[in-house]
This record gives sequence, structure tokens and C-alpha cells, in this order.
Amino acid sequence: MNWLYEWRSGRIQERQLLVLLALAALAFFFGLDGAPLFDLDEGAFSEATRQMFVRGDFISPYVNFEPRFDKPILIYWLQAPSVWLFGVNETGFRFPSALAAALWVTVVYRFVAATMDRTTALVAGIITATSLGVLAIGRAATADALLNLLIAATMLDIFRYYQQRKTTILYRAFLWMGLGILTKGPVAILIPFAVSLMFFASRREFGAWLRAVFNPAGLAILLAVALPWYVVQYGREGDAFIQGFFFKHNVGRFSSPMESHGGGLFYYALVIPLLVLPYTGLLLATLGRIKEALRDDRLLYLWLWFLFVFAFFSLSGTKLPHYVLYGLTPLFILMAHYREQARSRFLLLLPALLFFAVLFHAPDIVALLQPKVKDSYVAALLSAPGEAFGLSYRLLLGGAVALVLILLVENRIVPWFKLLLAGLASAVVFVAALSPAAGILQQQPIKEAALVAREVQEPLVMWRLNTPSFNVYSQRSTTKRDPQPGEVVLTKTRHLPELPAYELLYERRGVALARVLPAGSGK
Repeated sequence: MNWLYEWRSGRIQERQLLVLLALAALAFFFGLDGAPLFDLDEGAFSEATRQMFVRGDFISPYVNFEPRFDKPILIYWLQAPSVWLFGVNETGFRFPSALAAALWVTVVYRFVAATMDRTTALVAGIITATSLGVLAIGRAATADALLNLLIAATMLDIFRYYQQRKTTILYRAFLWMGLGILTKGPVAILIPFAVSLMFFASRREFGAWLRAVFNPAGLAILLAVALPWYVVQYGREGDAFIQGFFFKHNVGRFSSPMESHGGGLFYYALVIPLLVLPYTGLLLATLGRIKEALRDDRLLYLWLWFLFVFAFFSLSGTKLPHYVLYGLTPLFILMAHYREQARSRFLLLLPALLFFAVLFHAPDIVALLQPKVKDSYVAALLSAPGEAFGLSYRLLLGGAVALVLILLVENRIVPWFKLLLAGLASAVVFVAALSPAAGILQQQPIKEAALVAREVQEPLVMWRLNTPSFNVYSQRSTTKRDPQPGEVVLTKTRHLPELPAYELLYERRGVALARVLPAGSGK
């Protein structure tokens, strides 16, 4: 009760913020097995790691007998010991991302504590840890949390170098870039290169920038970290690796939409307010302070970082929500810096209230939309909202709505601290309600079919479906082609009539596992 008294007296203690930050960081680790692996990305990353153990090859990622050129090696090297420790399960595959996200928050905190003040650092850390987009990738078995950690570490060390001109800091930035190249490729160089060029040039320090970029020892560190794997991989896979990784998954993604992931020029202007939930109101207040950047090196650097990422990926042919996260770290810091300028508790808390209210009514929304969905497979997946959204879901979301309503009418706690409390509630909602419900709707039938397939002896075929998490859970590889008699096929229920004869092994919500029989054997 003493804490509540202090809050209502307008005295927010650093130790209280530290507790909130610790709780927020723990959200990355709690209940990592609360939802099945999500396809396509989590399934593909996890299966590539599982295949490394099966093949005894920890250099070249493979999925279903084919090389996976989408991403470089580092995330697989981190997932491998995690799987060895925790087992072939969701926790094993997701733990490296949770650890990377927690370190990302730590990197933000340390930078802000050194360049601004400790209270702002704690607020920036809490905002980072509890924003919707960071929570999503920080609990996902993909490379995104790791890449964001490394980009943030690189960019913040570049600014430290600008201030202090210590070569040890510069060498550290080259190290982070090298690891970033091993995580996702050229983007780990592109963002630091472009932003630092603009910033140093704006401060008439172009010569210093050139000396830093072409520092021989720094370049040697970067190449020593990143180059060996690329050389070995090229020696193994040849030109197919160059074409697949560099041209298809880097140049190709920028030049044109890939896998139908396109979007207009204002795509990220619509996505960012969702990614920073429940801090959208604070974001809007912060955007109004951009003119102040010219008077402060720190603020200018942070704005240039965000604006470059926003502009570059807005021009990219392929657009995915998590791309713009590479530029949200500076926004989180800026939002913490300007927290006291946003004084309207209504405008600050309204996005959180709407977010929780929409999630509270998600079962009704799904039930309303499901009959109108034209894709029969998607409609079947959505056909059991009662299974995904149980009583505990409603109670938790109802509690979150009630909390925000209480914060709205309470008039003595400072508005920005109320928003942090709503952020912590948002993290609880994501971990305990939203993620498990989405997993049941989208992935539960795939996981259950895979557990059945683990017990069969026949070859497995995946037909007109692309769900690599099936391979992880069945601990089997599959081929993608038309099934033949004597094989077991995973497919969509709607395709079963196209088989000449089959024995149904599993069928639920649009997903079917069947043994293919010779023609004339009956259904």
C-alpha cells in the first residue's frame, strides 16, 4: 500500500520502475510452450535446427531434403544448444529469442542511463519490453529478436563512438555488425552505414565517418566473424547459395513483393501504431516533438535512425510488419524521453482500452466472421472459437479492461506511469491469453496430426499445404508432391475427395492425415 500512496502522491521511485522492468523482461520467458509453433516462419526455423541434429550437419540449414537459403546460420547455432538443453519442443526453439529480447531491453536501458538519466532508462526498457511487436518476436523461434538486439547494439555503440572516439567502442560496433551479418545478412550493415553517414555528415564530421568505416582493425573483426561461414557455405552449395540468399532473399525482397507480402507506400504508417501498442498515444505525442531534434545530437541520431528504416522499408517491394522493428528502438527511447509532455491520461490510455476491448470481444468477432470467410480451410480453422477463447480468456481480458477504466478515472497517478501499468497488463494478456488462443486456432490441428504421424511407418507426403511445424512435431521429414498408394499424406480436408482411396488417420478443422490406398480399395 505504501507504493500506491507514493504513486498517488506523484512520487515514482526508481526501485518501483526497476520491479516493473524485471517483471516485463520475465514476460519473454514465461510460458514459452503455451502455444504450438506458428507456421510458416517458426516451423521453418525450428525444422532447420532439428534437421541439423538428424543430418549431423551444423553448417548448412536444410528443410525437407532441400537447402534453406532464407537466413544465415547464427540463429540455428543458438537454437541447437537450447534444443539440446530443453528438448525438441517450443521452449527449446524459442528460448534464444527470449534471451535476445531480454538483452535488447538491457542494451536500451544501459545506453539511456548513460546518455540521459536512470528513470528515463527504466521507462525506455519497460516500453521496449512490453510493446506488442517486441513481445511477439521476443517469444518467436525466428531470427528477428536476435537481429534487433544486434542492430540496437551496433547503432547505440556508433553514437557512443561519436561522443567518445574510443576505438574499443568502434571495434565493438564492428563485432555486432559481423554477428548481425551471420543472423540476417546485409541489412545488419545497411542500417548502421546509412544512418551513421547521415548523422556524421549533418555534424560536418564526414572525414571522421570515413576513418571509422574503413578502420582496418574494425573491418578485420567484421570479416573474421562473418566471412568464414559464407565461404564454407558457398563452397558447399555453390552458385545456388549466392542466387538463393543474396539475390532472391535480399535483392529480390526489396525489388518486388515476395510470397504475396506487398503493401502500399503507407503500409508502415498503419503498422507502427499497432506494433507499439499500448503506447500508441505516447507515440503520437512524441512525433509532434520532432522539430526539437536539431538542437540535440542524441535526439537527431535517434530520429535519423527511425526515419531511415521507415523510409527504406516503405519503398521495399516486400513488406512484413517486423521489418520496421529495426527502427523502433530509437522510438522507444524518444517516447520515454518525452513521457512527461503527454499529460492527457485519456489520450494515453485510450489505445490500451480499445486494444483490450477488441480482444475481449474476439470470440464474438471470430464467430461472426467465420461463416463469411471464403477460403474453406481458413473457415474450418476458425470454426471452434469456444475452444480457443475459454472462460479464463474472458476473465483475463475483462480484468485488463477494468484496470484501464480504473486508471482513467484515477486522477493523482502521473499519466505516463499509468501507461506503464497498462503496458505490463498488455504483456500478461499477450502471454496468457492472446498467444495461446491464436495457437489453438491456427496450429493445434497441425500439431495433433503430427503426433499421430510420428507413430506411422510409411513415408510422409505434404500435399497442397506448407506447414513445416508438422515435421518438427512428427520428427519426420516430408516430401511435397502428389501422394502415392502406400504413403501417408498431410493435406487440407477439402482435397481428400481427390484421392482414389484412403484411410483417414486424423481429421480436424480442415486438416487431414490419411493413408493413401490403391485405387479400388474403398474409401
